Amino acid sequence: MNMTLIRILPCLLTFIASAAETPQRPAMYFGDDTRHGRPFAKDPSVIRFGGRYLLYYSMAPSTNKAAPKGWAIGIAESRDLVNWKKAGEILPEQECEKNGIVNGRIILLDGKLHLFYNTYGNRAKDALCHATSTDGLRFTRNPTNPVWHPTGDWNNGRAIDVDVVEWRDRLIMYYATRDPEGKIQMLHAIAAPRKSGFGRSDWKSLCDGPVLKPELPWETKCIEAPSVIKRGDTLYLFYGGGYNNDPQQIGCAVSKDGVHFQRLFREPLIPNGPPGDWNASETGHPGVFTDTDGRTYLFVQGNSDRGHTWFLSCYEIGWRDGRPFVIWDSPKFPMKRLTP
Repeated sequence: MNMTLIRILPCLLTFIASAAETPQRPAMYFGDDTRHGRPFAKDPSVIRFGGRYLLYYSMAPSTNKAAPKGWAIGIAESRDLVNWKKAGEILPEQECEKNGIVNGRIILLDGKLHLFYNTYGNRAKDALCHATSTDGLRFTRNPTNPVWHPTGDWNNGRAIDVDVVEWRDRLIMYYATRDPEGKIQMLHAIAAPRKSGFGRSDWKSLCDGPVLKPELPWETKCIEAPSVIKRGDTLYLFYGGGYNNDPQQIGCAVSKDGVHFQRLFREPLIPNGPPGDWNASETGHPGVFTDTDGRTYLFVQGNSDRGHTWFLSCYEIGWRDGRPFVIWDSPKFPMKRLTP
């Protein structure tokens, strides 16, 4: 054997082994390490506003004891949807938020940004809140917060993971709650008049029970993280099936009335990745975004270390015969093709 090859072979094998253990990074790969020293960003929601894109995401509690207590919402900005830079934070402010806030979902209505989010750290007492902004960075709280938590004997009173969509003369809000025992996570729907202030008295339940609950094996005991867009006369609801690192994977269901949903797929639209990939532990908590050119993007959270870190990334979504599909070879967001 060539002596040069003998000398470099151990180094080559070490390099190959190291590469195999390093998660494959997608084009967009955003993590916020400003709060506790390791990348941690979850629950993405994106909008185009003021000549740039804004990304809202959940930040874990800070390790700095002088910092505000609990979880908070981070804000990042981008000019191309791929490269992101942190631009701000939304910290707990009201009494109901004192243990933390997460899951900021953003929508533009009549020139003003509306942020819907939930309190966090209160278990069954977590509830949904609302705030508004004219610049995307500074938000004014709804004085009636929290604006919603469910009642009735079919749930445990908790409300998290909110999203909203304009539907005819109403704004429909989807969120996750749990069964009375707190074991099964499922989705519910409420609505408020489109021209209302979205305060506590404006929201009314659309049904006495869940609009979607886990039924398929891969959904295990959890359907959460609803993210909805309207295309024609149909609502498309992307969701996370399975609790975090179960693994959570992404599915899609459709509705013609905003209440009755039918799954489009028996298997995940986007599964978690294989060992060694950035999303080996999960691909979850979708945030769908339609750009001004009509192209659809699905922002997701993922990790490869059972939640020690969390990163955000993005898939481009195409449409064929009324059904979404992943554009694996997207020029902007090329992804390794996954098989459910």
